[in-house]
Amino acid sequence: MSDWLSHSADRAPGALAVRAPEGDVTYAELAEGAARAAGRLAAHGVRRGDRVAVTLAPGRAFAELLHAMPLLGTVLVPLNTRLSAAELRAQVEQAAPRIVVEEPLDGPGAELPAQPGAAPGDAFTLLFTSGSTARPKPVVLTYANHAASAAASHANLPLGPDDRWLCVLPLFHVGGLAILVRCAIAGACAVVHDGFHADAVRRSLESGEATLASLVPTMLRRLAAAGLREAPALRAALLGGGPIPRDLLDWARAHGIPVLPTYGMTETASQVVTGDGPLPGVELRIGPGGEILLRGPMVSEGALAADGWLHTGDRGSLDPAGRLHVEGRLKEVIVTGGENVSMAEVEEALLAHPAVADAGVAGRPDTEWGEVVVAHVVVAGDVSDHDLAAHCRALLAGYKVPKAFVRHESLPRNAAGKLLRGRLSAV
Repeated sequence: MSDWLSHSADRAPGALAVRAPEGDVTYAELAEGAARAAGRLAAHGVRRGDRVAVTLAPGRAFAELLHAMPLLGTVLVPLNTRLSAAELRAQVEQAAPRIVVEEPLDGPGAELPAQPGAAPGDAFTLLFTSGSTARPKPVVLTYANHAASAAASHANLPLGPDDRWLCVLPLFHVGGLAILVRCAIAGACAVVHDGFHADAVRRSLESGEATLASLVPTMLRRLAAAGLREAPALRAALLGGGPIPRDLLDWARAHGIPVLPTYGMTETASQVVTGDGPLPGVELRIGPGGEILLRGPMVSEGALAADGWLHTGDRGSLDPAGRLHVEGRLKEVIVTGGENVSMAEVEEALLAHPAVADAGVAGRPDTEWGEVVVAHVVVAGDVSDHDLAAHCRALLAGYKVPKAFVRHESLPRNAAGKLLRGRLSAV
């Protein structure tokens, strides 16, 4: 499994592997850096099977540490640097790493094992879920899981040495980390930004630097507000991580931005549905209650239920053409007067209003209706609650229209842009 990087370095040592905030890194340089990092870890007593936690910013040192793992047979644990100190301590305690790498490794290195340290079934990463609906939980992904994910992505959207995949998603989430892995396997370049900055991303797209990109809907909306009008070299922009408002898709198509709606999660090592249907190797069916069930070689074995399927907790449906329609979380339903209301559906309606920059929906206990729909919104301009309700009434059944509107300067979202619904009542 150590051949991912070495094969690309052997084929084209001078090719660009990573474009990082610190500068460009060739495949030969990345391979040399990974070997140095592995030696320095070994000098710190890190051995096969150990976990290596990391809080490094996205960039060269992070990429080198990632590719050092197969040289030692160790497991990378990227930690969410946006957590509070107490939350971070809790994750470290849960992961129990041999070492926490907070700064680029330095100093002398020890000799590396003569044989590659990792086998396909060995753990490669331990990632924590995004925690959008519950406390983040650890998910172990093997080399085989990551390889299968990259192969499925490549079969759907071929990736080659001339490609430059824009990575603005956090590397402690699978959507960002998977870009580094699939680029190394294909000999492509990962263009890594330290966070999402709309103007910097707009320049990358408009200049033709990026041929592929992974974004969440909030990012695309901010790019639209920043004046993005074209992306001449962009072959595809994978858009996932939450509901995609229809007006945002319409805007992208009007400006020639080739958006591919994408569905995946930590337990599946990234995307499993992109565009029209499941990726090659992915089995998908709709289970009882409309729950989306998944299985395939990219799915973490530890996430499978006794029936052999990953129960996603997401509600969805398949249309006659086999396209998946994700309708929200199973638990993200408000029952008002005996009627079920999808929070995601109401949010999509709210976001279709030109003055609504962000929206989240929650249920509020009510003595008459059981629950009522409450909208938490970020608005730009002068728009009344009456106007927002009228707008929703034109798009939704009457029982789905919010009974109250709570205004905020911003809504709570995690580092991947997902709405933290559980915090809405507290903000």
